[in-house]
Amino acid sequence: MKKKIFFKRSEKSSLINRNARIVADFFRRYYKLIITWAVIIVAIIVGIHFKVDKGLIFVIVMVFGAFSQAFTGLVAIIALVPFLGPLLAKVLTLPIFWLLNALGYFVSAVAIKRGHKKEIVNYRFMTMVFLTGFAVGFIVAKLF
Repeated sequence: MKKKIFFKRSEKSSLINRNARIVADFFRRYYKLIITWAVIIVAIIVGIHFKVDKGLIFVIVMVFGAFSQAFTGLVAIIALVPFLGPLLAKVLTLPIFWLLNALGYFVSAVAIKRGHKKEIVNYRFMTMVFLTGFAVGFIVAKLF
């Protein structure tokens, strides 16, 4: 009985070479992000090992992550996972939109108490323009 061969030896090696190129391209593209997250993880481990206050560790990680855009990169990598990744990325980024809108309402309430009614109308209009532009920019970025 003859054994079925799905791939010829040359096809199998070319498939391995293709996958190796894809992995190498991924690391070439995201090496800064990988190094940034390695630094964050090492900083957390060292901080916990030396019993540094957890609040201080949190603040340092948040500031470093915000300035190095580590969180944005992590969401971008999560979005690369087929089917589930884009959905998870949208769920992670949606609260930012809500937070900006809630901040606008909070500032409006404080300003109304201080008597700035005309400015509030202008401010809310500008906030809605900003949030609409934010949403349209997000959609356009996804299309292209």
